Amino acid sequence: QVQLVESGGGLVQPGGSLRLSCAASGSIFSIYTMGWYRQAPGKQRELVAAITSSTSTNYADSVKGRFTISRDNAKNTVYLQMNSLKPEDTAVYYCNAHLQVGFVSNDYWGQGTQVTVSS
Repeated sequence: QVQLVESGGGLVQPGGSLRLSCAASGSIFSIYTMGWYRQAPGKQRELVAAITSSTSTNYADSVKGRFTISRDNAKNTVYLQMNSLKPEDTAVYYCNAHLQVGFVSNDYWGQGTQVTVSS
């Protein structure tokens, strides 16, 4: 069984920073792309940032220059450093990992962590 456990969400004032973490555990053979998505009330889930196993990164235009994604392969962990946060960044943030268990590759999701940007 694979689990993705997120941490680091919370309430922050506009202009502040937060760091999200997501650790994958279980019978994992290999982890390929890891990423962060978010879903605001009444909106569709959207990609925030992703990082491949070779550390190539991809960001949504709305977060470029403010957010940084990184990963620690030894810990099966992905991070999202969020700076200069804006009220429109408020959402539930979900960790995603495309990984292999045995001979099968699938997408796995975390339970989500709330990020609220408000004064």
